[in-house]
Amino acid sequence: MKKTTMQDIADAIGIFRISVWKAFHDYPGISARLKEEIFLKAKEMGYLKNNITSMLPPDQEKEAEQTVSVIVSRPDSSKFWMDIIHQIAKELNKYNINLMYTYVPTQRKGSYQLPAILTSGQIAGAIVLNVNDPEMTKLINQLKIPLVFLDIPPQTKTENLKGDLVLIEGRSATQRLTAHILAKGRSRIGFIGDIHYAQTNFERYHGYLDAMADCSLKVDPAICLTDPINIYHYEEEIHTFLKGLKSMPEAFVCVSDFVAQYVESYLSANGYSIPGDILMTGFDGRKEYSNVADMLTTALVQTDNLGKRLAAQLLFRMKYPTSAYAVTYVLSELIFKASTGD
Repeated sequence: MKKTTMQDIADAIGIFRISVWKAFHDYPGISARLKEEIFLKAKEMGYLKNNITSMLPPDQEKEAEQTVSVIVSRPDSSKFWMDIIHQIAKELNKYNINLMYTYVPTQRKGSYQLPAILTSGQIAGAIVLNVNDPEMTKLINQLKIPLVFLDIPPQTKTENLKGDLVLIEGRSATQRLTAHILAKGRSRIGFIGDIHYAQTNFERYHGYLDAMADCSLKVDPAICLTDPINIYHYEEEIHTFLKGLKSMPEAFVCVSDFVAQYVESYLSANGYSIPGDILMTGFDGRKEYSNVADMLTTALVQTDNLGKRLAAQLLFRMKYPTSAYAVTYVLSELIFKASTGD
């Protein structure tokens, strides 16, 4: 029989492993009620064999506390997303607020309804991350709790949201990235990214269009991949698109570093030099893609500060639930590297 671990306990409750560790080591930063829940779950799962009554905090020492959730549609979220979530948890913990995960499918199908934890009154608010299905977003939007969305599907109108919206500014940033390529004398530029996936993708594409229009250049649709891409087949679909091009452009503007890694891997495998033959840019400033991390011109998103901002916005919404909803754009920093000859 597999030995129970602290991670198993954390997963069973829907919290971070660090919270379990803090409870077992009597470390500050978690509420008395959560500590009690951790000990009881640990005993239930066989992690603690002894009588734990003496380890539980007395009733009179229990603190008033709340629980909020991050709602995510992809449990295999990357380091980029986990860094944001970790920072959200750290910020909320300062206010004796516990953070839990609630996973929802990537697409709403049939009569699917949200998990009961979100509708039972146990959750004081939620931050919605990486949910890009319009129907799932519509369902979440009906919750009667304070909501903060980080990005939305482009099909969702901001005026219909029943919560605050935080967006990573991309139109101006991508316009400047594309203009930087144009200033290098490259004018046949393609764009790669599913612009139907998220509002930020849609706005980055329009930043690319702005830069091309500023130089009175026509966009060649044949060298742009903007159609929906299956989230589980990015590499295959991008490589198939690149393989089918009659001739390569002089540069690619990629909607994200995630996309850029697959563009780079195809180009390198097929004898193209970056930046000699083709310039390229990304977006997000993610370090987890080793083939582009140290060479890609990109827009750096500060995930730690983004997590703090999301937590602060939810705290505001919880305190002032009738305040007018806000749309906030967070700027990023352009980083110029070897992929554009810098």
